[in-house]
Amino acid sequence: MTERIYIFDTTLRDGEQSPGISLNQREKVEIAEQLARLEVDIIEAGFPVSSTGEFEAVKNIAKNVKGPVICALARADRNDIDWAWEAIMFAERPLIHTFLSTSEYHMKYQIKKTPKQVVDMARDAVTYARKYTENVEFSAMDATRSDPKLLYQVFTEVIKAGATVINVPDTVGYTIPDEFEALIKGIMENVKGIEKVVVSVHCHNDLGLAVANSLAAIGAGARQVECAINGLGERAGNCSLEEIVMVLNTRKDATDMTTGVKTREIYQASRLVSMLTGYNVQPNKAIVGENAFAHESGIHQDGVLKNRATYEIMSPEDVGLVESEIYLGKHSGRHALKTKLEEMGFYLDDKGLERAYVRFKELADKKKEVAVKDLEAIALDEIRTLEELFQLDYMQSSSGTGAIPIAAVKLSREGKSYEATSTGDGQVDAVCRAVLKATKVRAKLVAYQVQAITKGLDAMGDVTIKLEIEGHDMVGRGVSPDIIEASARAYINAINRAVQKGLFEKKKLARKATSAHAPRPKAKTKAKTKAKPKAKAQPQE
Repeated sequence: MTERIYIFDTTLRDGEQSPGISLNQREKVEIAEQLARLEVDIIEAGFPVSSTGEFEAVKNIAKNVKGPVICALARADRNDIDWAWEAIMFAERPLIHTFLSTSEYHMKYQIKKTPKQVVDMARDAVTYARKYTENVEFSAMDATRSDPKLLYQVFTEVIKAGATVINVPDTVGYTIPDEFEALIKGIMENVKGIEKVVVSVHCHNDLGLAVANSLAAIGAGARQVECAINGLGERAGNCSLEEIVMVLNTRKDATDMTTGVKTREIYQASRLVSMLTGYNVQPNKAIVGENAFAHESGIHQDGVLKNRATYEIMSPEDVGLVESEIYLGKHSGRHALKTKLEEMGFYLDDKGLERAYVRFKELADKKKEVAVKDLEAIALDEIRTLEELFQLDYMQSSSGTGAIPIAAVKLSREGKSYEATSTGDGQVDAVCRAVLKATKVRAKLVAYQVQAITKGLDAMGDVTIKLEIEGHDMVGRGVSPDIIEASARAYINAINRAVQKGLFEKKKLARKATSAHAPRPKAKTKAKTKAKPKAKAQPQE
């Protein structure tokens, strides 16, 4: 009989810990809504105690995203747990996910606790979390480098305390499939009460084995996999959601397992996450890469034309990948654009739709054909726009053989205009220098990448940049049929993320952050009064 595997998505928590990624609240909700359409079982919305913005984003998701369980992360600390509950208490099905290190490395050098203290802290954290909700997950951080006997003891105690899920993370991506399978089997055989809970795994991809280890764990009895869209996450990333789901979907004959994921939403989720995070999907990425269903070899092409099953083990349509189709032109109106975007899964507000419509009309005047990917890029660019921060109002650049490239920009923010002119080594350099001058930002270019969204000389340009600002890497992305404009938009996007992160105007932003928190609502059960959040912590599972 086919068994169900629960999919726990951590794109918005562990995925956002990837260097340079800083999603705003609007973007987080957009991704969460797509994850709901994907029908994942659990969305880990974030780590509420880490910052005021993170708290508000998780709370917004809990209030507005329906369907999946909404989860918040908390260290094994009562203050963290208070903040986690306050953020997710309005969700249809809230889950508190608390964690504590169990390996000798972490106990000795990081948290400086004895094994007995770790057992006591884990038990106390779960007991405290259960005062708020019946759904509590406990993770033993760095489990694969922990003493199995200590793991058995910790898991036994947290199950007694009321944990409903125990998670076994391969935090540093150290283990190999045979070892991980043996570890899970040992847990299944030696932890008292294990039959009452769901066993979950969270595998990192440092050795490229995250999906393989997750499959090995499923074979040993795990029934929940923690993963991320496009495999995002700390260092080399997490188990890739699209890969683990499609392995189980495609090889039911071998695994006898299934998920509740609506696979036709996978490609849309991948594109949305890629565009909003600024992390491009490599062309040969399994399932969602541009080449995943491409066939170059003549032998392969011949076989596929005769019968797709000769060289394709799954259908592109299974993951929502369809051929680009021309369906709108320069005579199309706002309603037609709105309808088509919503068919594609993009729901823009009135301002966003108006900006998208203006950009669509400009593109339609320049191109004979407007493709699905063109509209997708425009919609994603509007979703990525950070309200009330710098917006590009005007841009002009000129150059020529023997001439010095020069560019002028006009930006606006909260009703004020910012103009600047600059020269550069080329038109892209000139316009980006002008943006920096207008915003008075000091930034160092770390990486610059440009690619065409569609084929042909009139293709939309997609520019991804990474800037070092105040010691932080900020990723920005911009699209336009004009590479110069796309570059300016990417620079502005990265700068806006830095502003939103509080790297500038610290006093002003600090005042806003302080006033953003309403008084803590009364808990359903008694709990300690919470202090203000500490400096941002970066959990690693």
